[in-house]
Amino acid sequence: MSSLKEKIGYGFGDMSSSMFWKIFSYYLPFFYSNIFGLSLVDAGVLVLVTRIWDAVSDPMMGIISDRTNTKWGKYRPYLLWVAPFFSICGILLFTTPDLNYGGKLIWAYVTYILMMTVYTGINVPYGAMLGVMTDDSNEKTVFSSFRMFFAYGGSFISLFLWEPLTNLLGGYNTPGGWFWAMAVIAAACFVMFILCFLMTKEHLKTVSTVSVGNDFKALLTNKPWWLLIGAALCFNLFNTVRGATVAYFFQDIIGPNVSLVFFGLMFVFYAGLFLGVGEVSNMVGVASCVPIASKLGKKTTFILVNGSLVVLSILFFFIPCTPTGYWMMLISQILISILTGIMSPLVWSMYADVSDYAELKFSTASTGLIFSSSSMAQKFGGAIGGAAVLWLLSGFGYITDPEVLAQGPVAQPESALTCLRWLMSFVPACVALLSVCVVWFYPLTTERIKEINKELRKVRAVTD
Repeated sequence: MSSLKEKIGYGFGDMSSSMFWKIFSYYLPFFYSNIFGLSLVDAGVLVLVTRIWDAVSDPMMGIISDRTNTKWGKYRPYLLWVAPFFSICGILLFTTPDLNYGGKLIWAYVTYILMMTVYTGINVPYGAMLGVMTDDSNEKTVFSSFRMFFAYGGSFISLFLWEPLTNLLGGYNTPGGWFWAMAVIAAACFVMFILCFLMTKEHLKTVSTVSVGNDFKALLTNKPWWLLIGAALCFNLFNTVRGATVAYFFQDIIGPNVSLVFFGLMFVFYAGLFLGVGEVSNMVGVASCVPIASKLGKKTTFILVNGSLVVLSILFFFIPCTPTGYWMMLISQILISILTGIMSPLVWSMYADVSDYAELKFSTASTGLIFSSSSMAQKFGGAIGGAAVLWLLSGFGYITDPEVLAQGPVAQPESALTCLRWLMSFVPACVALLSVCVVWFYPLTTERIKEINKELRKVRAVTD
């Protein structure tokens, strides 16, 4: 049984990653189009191209980390080695250089590719650590829950403070405000990765008896892996489409002067609050994951959660922009986020089960390769979702011309506003429904995982 200290330390790792990832996913499209000065089409291509490269690089990092051997283990050393570059690249990503349009576009490509490559370099080994910290399937879910609880805690801090922080350090609509806000976040992320390194340990030693080529061959013939990566891609697409739309939705549909009253207290209803409340609600979902999944099983929980997401997402479309409607939006965000909070540790735990299945069936200790696929699914989902939001807004006439925006608030065409409403409702609902259809065929039930773990203990005992 692993210690509480290790679980907390493991949580610090994704707390750091998620603070960056949520800002990238939810605010970077808005930054590129409304602060940095790129067109929606160019920004969409940028997001798609860089994240596809990043997704392709994930298996490479998985293979490298699987074959790393140090006194600290296979995967844990990368937390120490890559952390400083992770923070530096994040700051560069939100830097707006004094260049012409072509120069700025090149800068955006270079810094985004660098950031995502470094993100891969630290996050793939970090994820793979779950496979070597314990051999107990239920404890993997506990580790995943700690991971996601801390992740959503970090996301809440970064999203809730992002707009106030940019305003404090130069202004929400100024490049300097975004640069200095990211510098503060980056420093905190560096500290948390170092704490993760210091507080964790790899307890299992996995040994592959096959070549790299056979690792890939085994992966491509691994049916549970294919099904899980499809379902995980849909899950990340769901989150990215909704999240990347929020900044636009609040600017152009909610507006800047909406307030909510709670027991006599008045507070501004802004994008950071909406997203921040979602992150806290995610934490409630994470805390609920272990008892729910233990009782219902991981596959059944996955299906029921996504079915509920379909219903709630469709209902969001019909909420009016009225004082009562704003409260309904917030309640809807809370419910949806609790459900996605249940999903997050569930997916990571299921990847650990797929890794055990692969080790038993194919005699390949490809934990890093398999967990890199989860990162790959996350990034493909983010790439497709982020690019789709930008391209759809462009196709429906959303205005981002810098000269027009410089003159003050812009009244967007009705077609663009309708597109924003669909991006918050029907589009994610369709994605969640597709996820249900995919995971329906996932074969690793609770009973099957128990059999696999029993056989693996015998195999690992012989290897040791």
